[in-house]
Amino acid sequence: METYTAMRQFADSWALLAMVLFFLAVVLRAASPGRAAQMKNASEIPLDERTPMDFAREKEAKRRATEESAEPADGGRHHAQ
Repeated sequence: METYTAMRQFADSWALLAMVLFFLAVVLRAASPGRAAQMKNASEIPLDERTPMDFAREKEAKRRATEESAEPADGGRHHAQ
């Protein structure tokens, strides 16, 4: 019964403290000012009418636009003839 008592005492003290600290860290991180836009975006997900396929198309379009606007690998010295 001594093992049970030791485990119970640990759970009642240090494990509880660790869980409370973890909870506070998660809450503070979520409530930080730098996360406002990300949290707003996440809060609107259930109301979004787009399908996963729409998200994939948007991601692909952004990737293509980024590739098209990127500078050529040779620093722009190559000219098409």
